[in-house]
Formats: sequence, structure tokens, C-alpha cells
Amino acid sequence: MSNYVVGISGGSGAPYTRRVIEGLVEAGHDAKIVVTDAGRRVFEIELGIVLTGDRDSDTQILTENLDLGSGSGSIELFDQRNVAATIASGSYECAGMVVVPCSMGTLARIATGISSNLLERAADAALKERRRLILVPRETPLSLIHLRNMTAVTEAGAIVMPAMPGFYHLPESVDDLVDMIAGRVLDGLGVDSNLLRRWQGTGD
Repeated sequence: MSNYVVGISGGSGAPYTRRVIEGLVEAGHDAKIVVTDAGRRVFEIELGIVLTGDRDSDTQILTENLDLGSGSGSIELFDQRNVAATIASGSYECAGMVVVPCSMGTLARIATGISSNLLERAADAALKERRRLILVPRETPLSLIHLRNMTAVTEAGAIVMPAMPGFYHLPESVDDLVDMIAGRVLDGLGVDSNLLRRWQGTGD
């Protein structure tokens, strides 16, 4: 199957990250994950999952704490400081990348081509190689700076997919709202999942 890069930065939205990774693995794909220091803090606050920053121990921690099911895919973590990692190169075979959640600082650095860590370099490589890059910000309200940065990354070829769940599918729980966004992300990456309930019309 395919490799997908998953960037996790410091914006709120760790539950979305969890479901995207689980969906990739369940569909038989390999998730190459890079977490920033702020992203690790958000994981602890929102999911109670304490990541150490060590790639081997964090791979084990995520394997134990995520519901990876019976999928044939796998997860692999990378040190955010290792800008010589495979995923930093445009020659790395990758079907797409998502940054979920994507903090406004991370979005700004991607928009301006500033690669201060491995996550931002991998996103830069995705843009220059014209690969799918989905950024999932969760911020409100949005400043003019935020909007201009979103315009810049969109013009460069990225897809900005704010974590803004709808209600037409009549969600009954927070999990239903999380699954909607995770399903849209997987859909945008070209990955089949059962998370997204597609609108069927009203029959009128």
C-alpha cells in the first residue's frame, strides 16, 4: 500500500489526529508520523497520551494507545529535529501528507517556506513535488494574517481543511463529529474509510 506523512503540531485537535492515523492503518497504509513539542503537549492534554519525544518509545506508546484494529498498515515516528530523515526529501515515495492539527504558527511557516523542523520541511517537500498536502487548522476567530497565510498555501497547492464539522448527518456524540472531519481528511488523501457519511439528499 502507500506511505502517508502525518504531521502533528500544537493546535487543538488531537482526537482528529487519532482517527486519521487509525483510518490510514485500517486501510492498509503506513503512517509516517512527526510530532512537534507543542503537538506532544496537546496529545497529553486532550487524549491523556504522554509522548516522550523518543521515536522508539513513542511508536510503542501510540501502538498501545491507538485502536489500530486489524489493518495491515503500520506507524513509524520520526524525531522532529531530524531534518535528514527520509520524509524530508522530495525523492521519498509518499502518496500525501496531512498536518492535523495545524497550528497557525506551523501554517505560517509552511506558507512562507520556513522549515524550522522536520514537519515543516516535509510539508515544503510535498508542495514542491506537487503532492497532496492537507492542513487542518482549528482556530477561531481568524485574523487577517491567518487568512492570508491560508490563501498563500492554497495558491501553492495545499488544501486547507478547517476542523469545522457539519450537522446534516445528525451526530449523536462528539465521536461522530470527530469522525466527520477525519473522514473528510482521509477522503482528501484518497483513502477509503467508513468514517464519512456522505450526503444522500433529502428525497424531495
